[in-house]
Amino acid sequence: MKLNNLVKTNFSKIRVGRGIGSGKGKTGGRGVKGQKSRSGVAIKSFEGGQMPLYRRLPKRGFKSFNKRYMAIINLSDIQNFIKAKKINTSEEVNIKNLKEKKLIRKNLNILKILGNGEVKEKIKISTNYVSKSAKSKIEKAGGSINILQNKKK
Repeated sequence: MKLNNLVKTNFSKIRVGRGIGSGKGKTGGRGVKGQKSRSGVAIKSFEGGQMPLYRRLPKRGFKSFNKRYMAIINLSDIQNFIKAKKINTSEEVNIKNLKEKKLIRKNLNILKILGNGEVKEKIKISTNYVSKSAKSKIEKAGGSINILQNKKK
């Protein structure tokens, strides 16, 4: 037997604004006049003239206007794309082809190849950046890599 069943509650929720006899009639407990007495008003983060918390705390970080959206792809990802026949080894792998085949998001505009994994096929890659290990692994497999000039904004 629960404790809740032993306690008898005999009061109901107070219905605000239902006549003077209810005890919460007329102004409905909101006081008289002023902004807070009106409906649909919420004074968010207003602390009565005190400097609000969001202005007292220090602002950190910064959002760059010239953010460069970079697609980072490992050699293991390229090998998986070849295995799944999403990339053809006869054509060049570059950012444009990867976007067209929807292997990377379309807002990415720089390609970086990293050396995690192995590539078994001879493949031609055109990229903005490449790690030393990735470059050596691609050349070891008989492929070639073309590093594009990066445009500075």
